[in-house]
Amino acid sequence: MNEDVLSQEEIDALLRATLSEQEGGGSGGGETTSGTPELSEKEKDALGELANMVMGAAATALSELVDRKVEITTPEVKVTTVDRLQQDYPLPCLLVDVRYIKGLEGLNALFIKLKDAAIIVDLMMGGDGLNPPEELGEIHLSAISEAMNQMMGAAASTLNSFLGRPVEFSPPKVNVIDMAAENVADTLGAGTNDVVVTSFKIKIERLVDSEMLQIIPYPAAKAMAAELLAATDRARKETAASTAAASAPAASAAPGGADENMKKKEKQVNVHPVQFAPLEDGSRRGEPANIDLILDVPLQVTVELGRTKKTIKEILALGPGSVIELDKLAGEPVDLLVNGKLLAKGEVVVIDENFGIRVTDIISPMERLNNLQ
Repeated sequence: MNEDVLSQEEIDALLRATLSEQEGGGSGGGETTSGTPELSEKEKDALGELANMVMGAAATALSELVDRKVEITTPEVKVTTVDRLQQDYPLPCLLVDVRYIKGLEGLNALFIKLKDAAIIVDLMMGGDGLNPPEELGEIHLSAISEAMNQMMGAAASTLNSFLGRPVEFSPPKVNVIDMAAENVADTLGAGTNDVVVTSFKIKIERLVDSEMLQIIPYPAAKAMAAELLAATDRARKETAASTAAASAPAASAAPGGADENMKKKEKQVNVHPVQFAPLEDGSRRGEPANIDLILDVPLQVTVELGRTKKTIKEILALGPGSVIELDKLAGEPVDLLVNGKLLAKGEVVVIDENFGIRVTDIISPMERLNNLQ
């Protein structure tokens, strides 16, 4: 009998736990009893979708840069502090500082483990990723910065379509930091210790299987979530309105009304004898009609000496006096392009101290058609 009766101490403990849960504010957001702010489930879902769009587009751009398949998992969103973040990830990392400057506001920092960043750099510079550099120098950081520039450009295009307004990022700033020793809060310049961390797995074939973090200050994350939820609500209302407008005529039509309208239209049909256009001289076939109307349209004419491909490492190493070998032999005809399409070939000449081109061969209509396709 006594085993089923709670002691006064146990009752007091249960009461204290219940009061703590009530003061915590439940799952609707706000602050917990420890003072750490929280996000509602809707806000977390909105920020997760934002990260999904940004990193999905960025992963596609990165895949083209490294010429490898890049996979990113569904992100996980949580609220933490910078201090806790440093305790959980006490590793040397590459910090990519990218900020929204138009469309959205706030910091959008990315943390990548240093060894993973080294593999990505090696792939970008034409390596196989198996022998990455032990230390990242200025040339490596410049390559990563350019890669992030392209990745964020792709992400901005995706956000433009979703939000319905232009979204722009600042040029990325890349720094190597030691999460165990440095003051990350000062490095971020977030203005608050509370941050929203979005983590996701990144995998590049068999070379990289790691975790990447997206860091946003808590106030900026709240504002972004509100923007995204508002945009989603607007899109839902517009879709509902367009669906209602499209279905209204069909709903208002009486049964059999379509058949009656069809019969009326059939009675009003006028039949005329067929008429053919007069035959023209076959010698003018293929000549565009009214071509005089477009004779003054300007076209861009370009002379191309040759082409070549270089890696990012080779491009960054260029300087005064560097020689670039092209894919054409000396004395070989150069290409004449009109609006980027090959039209003719010729040889380079000098006219009154200016370069010119003497046309030696016109591309056949069939070749020109193939070039257009």
